[in-house]
Amino acid sequence: MFGLLPGYLDLAAQQALVIEVLEALVAAPAYTPQVPGGRPMSVRMSNLGPLGWISDERGYRYEPLHPLTRKPWPPIPEALRALWSNLCGPVEADACLVNLYGEGARMGLHQDRDEADFSLPVLSVSLGDTAIFRLGGVRRSDPTRSVRLASGDVCVLRGEARLAFHGIDRIIPGSSTLLPGGGRMNLTMRRARPAQVLVPCATGS
Repeated sequence: MFGLLPGYLDLAAQQALVIEVLEALVAAPAYTPQVPGGRPMSVRMSNLGPLGWISDERGYRYEPLHPLTRKPWPPIPEALRALWSNLCGPVEADACLVNLYGEGARMGLHQDRDEADFSLPVLSVSLGDTAIFRLGGVRRSDPTRSVRLASGDVCVLRGEARLAFHGIDRIIPGSSTLLPGGGRMNLTMRRARPAQVLVPCATGS
């Protein structure tokens, strides 16, 4: 199921989140990743949390350290942790991908499938300029549809939609003044590691 929550974050919440993420990016600066073939992506990227998703000539994977600074990623802000808890349940997210889109940046159709457990959802927060989001099915050949994601919108991919192909066709420059200098910030939260299974304690009689 693809769940879209338009305007879920009000302006004050958006502004506070942008400030907190930009402060974190001082310690974990955004960089231009490469796809495995060596071509640079058009987005700039960083991460928050115990693990960060990276892409380079070795492939796609999660790593505990920033590829340039070789330091741990900054923690996920409490506001995002609470958002995940409210919408996705008790299993904590351990990775938050930060994608920064400038004019002309895009993200090709892809699946989020580098995580250990596909039964857990992916949560996405849009901040800044509106994006034209493309959503398909579980096969690359499935039909797609376009959805506008504005600042403050939150979407959740779970169930069959968890492995749906999706991407960003383009952003609409100047559609928001939220980010200093314009552009779009996308925060995508996931659980990369296997979820711990809580075993009930046996009770004696």
